[in-house]
Amino acid sequence: MSIPTLEFNSPVDIDQVTTPWKLRPQPKYVFTHANVIDPLNGDIQYDVTVVLEGGKISSVGAEHEQDQQEQYDIKLDLDGRFIVPGLWDCHVHLVAVQGCTTFEQILNLDPSTSLLRQPEVAVAMLDRGFTTVRDCGGALLPLKLALEQGIHPGPRLFIAGRQLSQSGGCTDKRGPDDDSICCGGAKQGACRTVDGVPECLKFAREELRLGSDFIKIMAGGGVSSPRTRLNDLEFTEDEIRAITTVASNAGTFVTAHAYTPAVIKQAVNCGVKGIEHGNMIDKPTAELMARNGVYLTPTLAGYAAALIPELSGFVAPESRAKLEEAISTGLRALEIAKEAGVTICFGTDLMGPLHFAQTKEFQIRKSVQSALEILQSATVNAARMMGREDDIGRIRPGFLADFLILNANPLNDITVLDRPEEHLLAVCKAGRIVSSRWSKLRVDSRRPLEIE
Repeated sequence: MSIPTLEFNSPVDIDQVTTPWKLRPQPKYVFTHANVIDPLNGDIQYDVTVVLEGGKISSVGAEHEQDQQEQYDIKLDLDGRFIVPGLWDCHVHLVAVQGCTTFEQILNLDPSTSLLRQPEVAVAMLDRGFTTVRDCGGALLPLKLALEQGIHPGPRLFIAGRQLSQSGGCTDKRGPDDDSICCGGAKQGACRTVDGVPECLKFAREELRLGSDFIKIMAGGGVSSPRTRLNDLEFTEDEIRAITTVASNAGTFVTAHAYTPAVIKQAVNCGVKGIEHGNMIDKPTAELMARNGVYLTPTLAGYAAALIPELSGFVAPESRAKLEEAISTGLRALEIAKEAGVTICFGTDLMGPLHFAQTKEFQIRKSVQSALEILQSATVNAARMMGREDDIGRIRPGFLADFLILNANPLNDITVLDRPEEHLLAVCKAGRIVSSRWSKLRVDSRRPLEIE
């Protein structure tokens, strides 16, 4: 019998059949009559032309005659609309997926089910204007690579891998009736349980080997853990120093889940460079953080969303008092940190059914921070924390083309960012339109165009 011969209209593209998700080169965009906001100082360049090429900002400035003859793929008159850098959310948990109504269900969700739902959480963040997120426990390298490679649409992702916690700490899922001994580095969902300096050294190194961009430790008790108090000290000083040494040697840093002054002080004095939450911070502790260049990422939307009456069952009853305590002190802590000169980043810490409230953080913070300060927390401050201030967070030549097109100025009213359905026209990430509510801008997809 003869061997069948397959016929194709064109030669087989090996790259296309082996990596069908591979995106085409970015179009060259020219946006004219734009108002460009610089979050570094709040300056606005009015009526300028922004050119994108190869995924980066090529130029920002007045349109010249030769620009009229320049080759481009897409040119659009923004007619005075605003361009602002893409937003960062510096505290997310993509592993805490939707489809669960309680925190306990999230903890016990099958890992495969969770992984398949995580892209849905990611693309929704992109649609809200978050072009970069920092996952503080749970998201792993395969998801990061899938978003980078365009297999799924989503924000640029920095990951902590699995959080490190001690036995009996706020992420140890074993109850008091479980007398099993946790083996070194035991995985408990988004966390590892580690005890003693040797395990802290080994498993901090393991998380970095597995692709973590930074290390997250649970330095104190948590709201959602029924067994721990917020002022509990977790890890010894030697254990924390072991972890911060590993991170520093690898050119990165450690951030710590911490609420109270005692927990924060121990972490900072042992070399931690980031504090998550910090709701009960006092003036001396804030000043210590400022002197040591430690970043604070408050997460006020997470607590507020969990107190919505319709979602009252999300947190266990035994954790509700801690939740109410955390939110009652959160705004005052933000004010204290601001007055002390702490660099503040934007975070939300939303989980499960709470993810929809991501932009509410803008609304909550406006009573303490100015619009510019809030915008800085979600752009330049976040980029500086992650060592990317030279290529992300501003609209400048050579920077990655991550930005939003808005029909209103967020420096006049920061809550326009809390109403993306009204004000967010389009989202550009790495020089591609990845989300659009505007008929004049089409999402840049790898899917073939329709035949006319």
